[in-house]
Amino acid sequence: MIKENVFVVIAAFNEDKSIVKVISALKKFGYTNIVVVDDGSSDKTFDVVFDSDVFVLRHFINRGQGAALQTGIDFALSLGADFIVTFDADGQHHVEDIERLLKPVINGYCEVSLGSRFLKKDSNTPFIRRLVLKVGIMIVWLMYGIKLSDSHNGFRVFSRCAAQKIRITSDRMEHASQIVEDIHKKNISFREVPVTITYTNYSLQKGQSSLNSIKIGLRMILRKLIN
Repeated sequence: MIKENVFVVIAAFNEDKSIVKVISALKKFGYTNIVVVDDGSSDKTFDVVFDSDVFVLRHFINRGQGAALQTGIDFALSLGADFIVTFDADGQHHVEDIERLLKPVINGYCEVSLGSRFLKKDSNTPFIRRLVLKVGIMIVWLMYGIKLSDSHNGFRVFSRCAAQKIRITSDRMEHASQIVEDIHKKNISFREVPVTITYTNYSLQKGQSSLNSIKIGLRMILRKLIN
């Protein structure tokens, strides 16, 4: 695998406690094209990333994860990225899984790989979060006819072609459903790939609340009705 053509895009908001460890893990596995978008953090995220020898971009106000990812993806494309990985800043994703996600895209079986925490039997997803995510899966199936096992996983791989087709205009967390919507509308081929998500007190605190997940679902339905 030619890792020089792989760019890892990380949206980071107040992640100074975890981001350096995440970057170090990526570099250990040979991923050197790392793009971190500091999304208007009020802590030292920008400073610690700036000293980590990676590409670092900055939103001066907090725009949301969707906007930060689009900024990072656009930057990676401008540098000639062939494959783009979206990776969380809180340490819940495993670097070892990137190669598994990349494989079907590199081999031409699909344009997008979507990580799924539910394709592995050892998923340690907390019960309430699992329940909310299952409801999200049902909404995606009813709205777009796409049967996914995990519709809101931020661990993905895009080919260059797919990254150019998909445009994230939902600034905040509903961007995950918008990506699925674009995949459906633009007939982009995809596969789900099993990945491990490690939940810690830190990642659970930083992650989506159940209430916010419900709001995202309602926004999905509203966007579908409008469009």
